[in-house]
Amino acid sequence: MRSSSSLSSTTQISQQQKDQRKSTKTDYNENSAIVFIKRALTPRATWTHKEEFLDAVYWLRQIISIFLGVIMGLLSVKGLLGILAFGLISSLIIFFYSTSIQHVDPEEYGGILEVIKEGFMTAFATFLVGFAGCMATNLSHKKKKAFIGMPSPLGYVPGLGRGATGFTTRSDIGPARESGDISDERHAPPQAIQKRRGDDDDDDDEDLNDANWDEEFGYGGSLFKNDPYEKDDEEADQIYDSIDKRMDEKRKERRERRFKEEIEKYRQERPKIQQQFSDLKRKLADVSQEEWLNLPEVGDVRNKRQRNARSEKYTPVPDSLIAKAVSATDQVGVLDSREQKYGGFTTPYGTQTPASGLSTPSADIDMEKIGQARNTFITMRLIQASDSVSGQTVVDPKGYLTDMASMLPSYGGDINDVKKARLLLKSVRETNPSHPPAWVASARLEEVVGKVQAARNLIMRGTEHCPKSEDVWLEAARLMPIDAAKGIVTHAVRHLPQSVKIWVKAADLETEVKGKKQVLRRALEQVPNSVRLWKAAVELEDEDDARIMLSRALWLALARLETYENARRVLNKARENIPTDRQIWIMAAKLEEANGNQTMVDRLIDRALTSLRANMVEINREHWLKDAVDCEKAQAVHTCQALIRGVIGIGIDDEDQIDTWIEDAQTCEKEGAFECSRAIYTHALSVYPQRKNLWLEAADFEKKHGTKEQLESLLIKAVQNSPKAEVLWLMLAKSKWLGGNVPEARQILANAFQANSNSEEIWLAAVKLESENNEHERARRLLTKARTNAPTARVFMKSVRLEWCLGDLPRALQLLDEALKTYSDFPKLWMMKAQIYAQMDTIDQAREAYNDGLKKCPTSVPLWILLTNLEVQNQQLIRARANLEKARLRNSQTPELWLESVRLEMKAGNRQQAMAMLARGMQECPTSGILWAEAIFLEPRPQRKSKSVDALKKCEHDPNVLLAVSKLFWCERRLDKAREWFNRTVKLETDFGDSWAYYYKFELMHGKEEQQLEVKQRCQQYEPRHGEQWCQISKDVRYWKLKTGDILEKVAQQLQVPT
Repeated sequence: MRSSSSLSSTTQISQQQKDQRKSTKTDYNENSAIVFIKRALTPRATWTHKEEFLDAVYWLRQIISIFLGVIMGLLSVKGLLGILAFGLISSLIIFFYSTSIQHVDPEEYGGILEVIKEGFMTAFATFLVGFAGCMATNLSHKKKKAFIGMPSPLGYVPGLGRGATGFTTRSDIGPARESGDISDERHAPPQAIQKRRGDDDDDDDEDLNDANWDEEFGYGGSLFKNDPYEKDDEEADQIYDSIDKRMDEKRKERRERRFKEEIEKYRQERPKIQQQFSDLKRKLADVSQEEWLNLPEVGDVRNKRQRNARSEKYTPVPDSLIAKAVSATDQVGVLDSREQKYGGFTTPYGTQTPASGLSTPSADIDMEKIGQARNTFITMRLIQASDSVSGQTVVDPKGYLTDMASMLPSYGGDINDVKKARLLLKSVRETNPSHPPAWVASARLEEVVGKVQAARNLIMRGTEHCPKSEDVWLEAARLMPIDAAKGIVTHAVRHLPQSVKIWVKAADLETEVKGKKQVLRRALEQVPNSVRLWKAAVELEDEDDARIMLSRALWLALARLETYENARRVLNKARENIPTDRQIWIMAAKLEEANGNQTMVDRLIDRALTSLRANMVEINREHWLKDAVDCEKAQAVHTCQALIRGVIGIGIDDEDQIDTWIEDAQTCEKEGAFECSRAIYTHALSVYPQRKNLWLEAADFEKKHGTKEQLESLLIKAVQNSPKAEVLWLMLAKSKWLGGNVPEARQILANAFQANSNSEEIWLAAVKLESENNEHERARRLLTKARTNAPTARVFMKSVRLEWCLGDLPRALQLLDEALKTYSDFPKLWMMKAQIYAQMDTIDQAREAYNDGLKKCPTSVPLWILLTNLEVQNQQLIRARANLEKARLRNSQTPELWLESVRLEMKAGNRQQAMAMLARGMQECPTSGILWAEAIFLEPRPQRKSKSVDALKKCEHDPNVLLAVSKLFWCERRLDKAREWFNRTVKLETDFGDSWAYYYKFELMHGKEEQQLEVKQRCQQYEPRHGEQWCQISKDVRYWKLKTGDILEKVAQQLQVPT
């Protein structure tokens, strides 16, 4: 009765159900179709076979798909929407039919999903057929144009839109007409439009003003206003009018209602004046006649001058002014005596006077009046300029000469004496730059001769060279403006916190009383024994505050002067009288510590915190930490530690404790309070004993500022509390090894193996320990075990290096071949293989090793550079250049490759090409420090300074740039500046070995023995590992046993002095 089951039921229905369905197929054919249909339409029918119900579902879905296909085809439902609608509707009908009509149990058929999927794909195909047929019929009706079978409109020319012109006959345009004939009515426009066109014809000239612009007709009206108005134009106008009318009526009510609401809202926000006074107008109805009559008259609102105009005054003109005016307009004719004698045309010397010439003035010129007029004119110009507000160049007619006089030097002595004094003071400063009177005298000399800025510059240099001189700081504060002087005094109190004069100067610079009080209170914390500070502070306080301050000062002073027992009594009375002062408690703790009573210190600090809290005193954590630092400076170490333990956890959340404590310890370390830092680390480690980063911070602190015993004691506690931290084991073993205790170092590494089995770092540390102590066979055995138990690329690399350093090159190559089978992507193995071949003078094999390594590690920049150096050493510059081109293509934006390209061109003698290559590299890597450093010394000497300024702007914190600037100052023989910049470089990057080597070579040439020793010790402390020049020595197998100090001397010896 149907072909097969649904295609999608193969994943859920078992193979036994399919066989059963096939075996019963012949039985279904015996049933009558009528009986089947009746049973399918009967609710709650009894189904003898499962397949019979599934057949009913199948055929019901086919019928549904036909109906849905026809309906959706007629409705033109397209796309995914139609498919989803078919699937949803058909599935819902089947679900409803199975559960609500037939009430079958879905579990008997494999679940409701299997019932819904029955015949789905076949029904979907039926749906598509019906849908496609209806859509095709619908489209065939739509393709029939609406104008088919209708007469063509007037004036229609077939193909005119495609460019066809056609031809015109007499039947198309009608018979010829005279000028007076009546025109064809079908071409006549309506009267209104004709009248409008007549009016438009009167205007031949178009007004192109923007005010005449119309969105529909433009500037000059319609473009077709002069064309004949035909019937199709009239129809088009009627259609557009009907559309406009329909669109206008479509949302008319809504638009009118919205417009009305907007008007009402606008009126509410901005009412008319009439509406504003409407309530007052309504109240006028209640005004009586008497009230109207009693309203005052409007007075004259003009001011007094306008109301009382001044009468005109007439001043009589003096007679002299009238006489002067008459003489200016009067003409007087006088005959000269010479004219009487010579006839008026001949001069006494025989020359002719032109008749048209001007007459000679009859009186002498008054030069005094001309000078007065000139002065008056200049005065008027100055007054006009001083009163002008149109520009910024206003002249002060009274003060400009004074200002010019102020620019003259105030020193009236001989200038040669000044020059001699300058030379003498300069010699003193250069001979002994740490002599404060030389700087003070130089600054005062420049101040006397009027060069205040030079004096300021000199005294600021003096503060750098003499930071512990009180006189230099005070002189700098005196010469500077007030704002700058405050900053100078701030730096001064950091260097000299016990200086009373500097604190007094800082208080004098404050303009407000509140600021003076704060400065003096801080000064008293630093210098509590100063009578001058106490006097100045008490004078600024009120009577009550002054009494409290004096009582506290007296109690503390009395406690210092008394014996131990009397001092305890004094401090007890002080605590009773001033229970809110923490300094009394701290003083008592110091007293107990000074007399060896250590147990009382902790109890006193705990009681102090409890008492202050009971008296509602806020425990300010920062102030107590500052007191702890002061206690350490006063040699009260135990009091300092007790203060730290008491307040270190106040006001800190649990999640912020570690970061805050580390920051506090580092701050104390910068201030030189090492015991405070140690106490903070001790407390933090007692709270968090498992935190590895805390142990590392504490170990680093002890390494810098503690003794060897303190460091080892801390590390022993660290490995006990955090045994999985490999670096702590290694630090402890190294400390023992550097102390010469090799057996104990071996025992520590053995314990580390037990806590961290097969750790690569511990294996390699053990190998290094044995190799450094000339136990090469033991080191080889350890490496063999490591390759067996913990095989890594680094373990193989160290094995190869050990054999290489011991001179067993065949064994090293054998290990390399074994390692490269497993770790072919580790570039250092390929480098070592090629370098061993190069050492054996087999250049071809070395080149092949490099090329094989680049196939496996194309992004390894050191591999490319080593291959290039190999070609350069063998005079193969073309190959080297080609290799660098390939490397830059494979590794874009790599400054090391650009630097090698520049150096290659310089070695080849192509300076111009090198500069071009450098420019390209800096364009691709604009913030590369190594390229900027190379660019500085490739420039000519006059341009190096400007290039270094650009480099510092781009790479301010790059050690290569700072090193290049240091070398630049060295070239210019500015030794102090060079030393300063070298120090800045090594502080910025302590792991950069090249900066240490140049710094050491600089001190060897220009420094003292103490400075050389200091640089060497600092380098040994930081143990640098990187740097181009540094690695050439440290990585060389010939120097594999050299220590950091030996490497420093070797590198400094090979460095060239910059030029």
